[in-house]
Amino acid sequence: MRYEDVADVMGILVDEPEAVDPAVVAFAESDLASQAELARYRKLLRSLRSLRSVHVEPPAGLLAETLAAIESTPPGSRRVLRHRVTPKRMVFVGALGGVAAGAAATAVVVARRRMSPAASVG
Repeated sequence: MRYEDVADVMGILVDEPEAVDPAVVAFAESDLASQAELARYRKLLRSLRSLRSVHVEPPAGLLAETLAAIESTPPGSRRVLRHRVTPKRMVFVGALGGVAAGAAATAVVVARRRMSPAASVG
């Protein structure tokens, strides 16, 4: 048995170990890659559980401001906006923004390393 053979059931193994084949459980307990993956799953679950207790209160008046902004747009443009702004396009634009932010951060790090006198020592 290899890690690749059991990687898909790691999440189930954390939540419901009794639902997984005992041979897979035994392998996961003895394989270092499986143990590391199980540790990551457990850490992720702890983080998600801690987020359950977090309550974010929206700023007062946010809903009213949003509804007023929607109402102030002309009716024809609302139809155009609904047609132009699809969920798929929003995801694409968000991904492009993330890539652009990552590229900008990388450029700043590279520029700082090139300018740093410590970078030339070595």
